[in-house]
Amino acid sequence: MTELPALKRISKAAIPEALAKAERYRLLNEANQAESICLDVLEADPENQPALVMLILAMTDQFGTERARGAQDVRAYVARLTDEYQRAYYGGLVWERQACAYLKRGKARSSAYGAFRDAMAFYEQAEANRPEGDDSVILRWNACVRALAREGLGPPPTEAEQPLE
Repeated sequence: MTELPALKRISKAAIPEALAKAERYRLLNEANQAESICLDVLEADPENQPALVMLILAMTDQFGTERARGAQDVRAYVARLTDEYQRAYYGGLVWERQACAYLKRGKARSSAYGAFRDAMAFYEQAEANRPEGDDSVILRWNACVRALAREGLGPPPTEAEQPLE
């Protein structure tokens, strides 16, 4: 196998323009390009919170596609967010988008139900810490409830205990 060339680093001064490009790539449905740019920004500034948020969004945009990385990879970036509200909000978003990917790929509906419920648990945490006037987390909660209803999702049936003879 041929050795790959080394990655080149961007300067800290280029970060604002790089993040603007990443956002444009997301809007063009080129989430893999946005992800690459965010990784470059985080190489230059490992604690850059807007880059972490954009990376989380770009990675979850790819859920349900062949090139998507696992949700655990994304959750590692969520854990690096310094704001408690954002950690809960984006933690919920990862679960919600994972649930949607389960449905898109025809995975077990019980897995989708569980992922939606996990998302809603994170959204409840975020709601308790949301900035005044920001109801984004309520909008996400309601989207989960509507998805559960639209898809007819519910908890898996519990097995009835068999009587002893």
